[in-house]
Amino acid sequence: MSQLNLHTQEHRLREEMCRVGASLFARGYVHATAGNISVRLPEGFLITPTDACLGFLDPAELAHLDANGQQLSGARASKTLVLHRHIYTAACAFDAQVACVIHTHSTHCVALSLRPPSHQGLLGAELLPALTPYFVMKVGHVPCIDYHRPGSPEAAAQVAQTITRYGQQGLGIRAVMLMRLGPNVWHETPAQAMATLEELEETARLWQLSPVAPLSDAQIDDLRQTFGARW
Repeated sequence: MSQLNLHTQEHRLREEMCRVGASLFARGYVHATAGNISVRLPEGFLITPTDACLGFLDPAELAHLDANGQQLSGARASKTLVLHRHIYTAACAFDAQVACVIHTHSTHCVALSLRPPSHQGLLGAELLPALTPYFVMKVGHVPCIDYHRPGSPEAAAQVAQTITRYGQQGLGIRAVMLMRLGPNVWHETPAQAMATLEELEETARLWQLSPVAPLSDAQIDDLRQTFGARW
């Protein structure tokens, strides 16, 4: 790809990150300076600055880092950069197209994490059971990650290990839940990652409103056969 095309691609990604951040903020998925967004570039990363409000991002101020995580330009990078880099490394081993990570403190997801996990999957505690077909198809399993302080390298390592463990079982996950902090979701584009987050938060809200029995094994298998759901 030519330098001009790379520059154009980066410009569009900066604009898209700001658009997604403003949308999440306007609809209450993030508040104050909580949450962050990153994208993976051909030779590095863009990530929202530390203590930035996602509702009022400046494309020119997004932190630009090289492939080793060294800052090249923009405001100081979010402290969650280590976690995002671990997610990219682990997730891309199973889906090379992953290129965006979003972290929020979404209310209903965090509320669920303040009590013991409601679902015990085959590979450990998960935030939610298979409540709706679109949760199964668009989000999938959401493993719970033990509480660590924000920016903890131990949390980043546990997330990477969890992505690998699920991937090795043929379950390419798109989200994890940091207990007491919030979800991290990832996908190919900022818009797709945002849609995954929206479905996750909506399912958490539904579970709190009506904690009913999950879909049956036969219903889940039908979603696998018909839509390729990775559950």
